[in-house]
Amino acid sequence: MTRSTRRLETGAEWIVGAAGWDFQLSATRPFTARTRTQPDSSGERVSIHDGLEVGILLTGAIEVGIEHHIMLAAPGDAWFIPMWEPHWWRVIGRDNQRVAVVFLPDFLEEGVLRNRPWLDIFSCPPSQRPTVTTEQMRKTVIAIGWELHREIEERSPGWETAMRIGLSRLLFTISRDWQPRGLPDRPLQADSHHLARIMPALKAVHAHPEDRITIPEAASACRLSPAQFSRVFRQTMGLSFGKYRLRTRLAFAAHLLLTTDGTTDGIAGQAGFVDGSHLHRYFLKHYAATPGRYREERRQRPPATHLPI
Repeated sequence: MTRSTRRLETGAEWIVGAAGWDFQLSATRPFTARTRTQPDSSGERVSIHDGLEVGILLTGAIEVGIEHHIMLAAPGDAWFIPMWEPHWWRVIGRDNQRVAVVFLPDFLEEGVLRNRPWLDIFSCPPSQRPTVTTEQMRKTVIAIGWELHREIEERSPGWETAMRIGLSRLLFTISRDWQPRGLPDRPLQADSHHLARIMPALKAVHAHPEDRITIPEAASACRLSPAQFSRVFRQTMGLSFGKYRLRTRLAFAAHLLLTTDGTTDGIAGQAGFVDGSHLHRYFLKHYAATPGRYREERRQRPPATHLPI
């Protein structure tokens, strides 16, 4: 199969009508992190990037929308976004401070989470991802958030290692008693080790979401047999390669809906779907909205209302 040579510019963040790029990740830059302070509401922003995102709200209040799930975050709440999943956020309280880290999965490969299936956090549906459940957990998450905030601001020697440790602590704290619905209980596995084996397939899918990469092609890129690849992929990511590939193509279609004026049929072709009706069927099931409605709601959503906190 001939592959398109076009690579996507990933790391988009924009307020409708204005875009900027600052999330370019690679083997030599496996993560990026930032803090943000906003005194009040500044409208809605939409983000899509080629890394996993972990965010923590430190002060204020914020709405985070993922697919058709909306999270109203208070201080100490965290959100978890997989690669290439469109999400939007808007400030709804004063004096908002938060920290976000976007990273490639193997950034934590050697971390303390080696024997925990932490990628399940990102692969399960948004409504089933772990949340803060106790006041003690909330205090711990806020403390970790401020530590990350300080490391990002100061960037002292060894701050990258400190970021790995902080992320690992956060993921462990929030998921140690968590089991998503629909995923069976299973023994802890060395998911980080398996992740390295399937990274060539993940990179191929995200570099070319418009291409229908087959299981044999993905397996060949990973130097595994199709059966081995399918088993390791599901074991590591918590879902089949086919479902992961479909989710990525739908995310790319959502990206095009928000950043271009292309027709549904045109976007369907660019995202690897047969036609507009093919995209419509899967998009409605995944995002609980038609492509046209999704574009209209995201582009015409009114500014956030100032709320006291």
